[in-house]
Amino acid sequence: MMSRGDDPQPQALAKPTFSDVQASALVESVFGLKVSKIQPLPSYDDQNFHVCISSTKDTADGPTEYVLKISNTESSKTPELIEVQNHVSMFLRAAGFPTASVHPTTGGNLTSLVAVDGGSGVASYLVRLLSYLPGRPIAEIPSSPQLLYEIGRLAGKLDETLQTFHHPKLSSLRRENFIWNLKNVPLLEKYLDALGQSRNREIVVEVIQLFKDEILTKLSHFRECINHGDLNDHNILVESSTSASGDTSYRVSGILDFGDMGYGYYVFEVAITIMYMMVESKRPVHVGGHVLAGFESVIPLTPVERGALFLLVCGRFCQSLVIAAYSCQLHPENKDYLMITAKTGWKHLQHMFDLGQKAVEEIWFETARSYDSGVSL
Repeated sequence: MMSRGDDPQPQALAKPTFSDVQASALVESVFGLKVSKIQPLPSYDDQNFHVCISSTKDTADGPTEYVLKISNTESSKTPELIEVQNHVSMFLRAAGFPTASVHPTTGGNLTSLVAVDGGSGVASYLVRLLSYLPGRPIAEIPSSPQLLYEIGRLAGKLDETLQTFHHPKLSSLRRENFIWNLKNVPLLEKYLDALGQSRNREIVVEVIQLFKDEILTKLSHFRECINHGDLNDHNILVESSTSASGDTSYRVSGILDFGDMGYGYYVFEVAITIMYMMVESKRPVHVGGHVLAGFESVIPLTPVERGALFLLVCGRFCQSLVIAAYSCQLHPENKDYLMITAKTGWKHLQHMFDLGQKAVEEIWFETARSYDSGVSL
């Protein structure tokens, strides 16, 4: 959703600016599909289009809706990373997850590097075409305990399944200085001026210090895995169904955006998921227990990992909120989009901090324990 990279600034300045007509021409020339309708989709540092294609006898068996993804110039310089992301999405789809398939180019490749003169010289962009996934972002619906549990379980299943993923360029996922890797919370120090002098800044400074003391010293005790890294409330799609008694239930219909994928730890995935599920919740502090119970139904955390969860959730709040504030200074015209999390995020972070680790853990762990007895709180 926001700027991605070792430093947000170059990424933010490198967003593609293709028109609908240019994007249509790309779909037809690179992928050999005839476009019947195209419209932009929200994005920050890449450019996405929802594409409908005209059915022909050659395409009758395939999807008729796609997402054209045009990577920013910085990401386009690391094609091996995008190649791994493509293969992960296809690997998970084959394993039964609702992830996108990747439509090959006319030359049989999964991506194509296109050079375009944007008026200030030629720039190269990686383009790919993904199947369009149905559903509504989970941000748009009220999240029940059962759905939160299912999201936690999904996060656990995802990490568990990726244990068996292999690719010759897998090492590209070791993104040591990637600003969105959860272990890099201390890198936020160089963006603190975006917060001015405020209570928010004081909390972030305190979280960073605690993170250095309590998390970085324990990393060797966490179990490593490949993380999706961004299971936020806009990257998980759901579809509803109504039972005979009139009750509405939701199932996950899409997992989007593997752009933040990298090596991390199981506890990182559950912490990131908890934080984003809190954003729109009416009872944010209670979210964590349901997500944790779902995750631990697949991968139980160790006591050390559990003990780190509170600070990791606070750390992810800080990453999201500080980078949003910094990016808003660079691009005030994108403020509404960038500040989606900030609308409630600062309030949630302050509330967690005021309650304190012991009180929050008590709520989370008691809720998670209630699932063992079959009575969810």
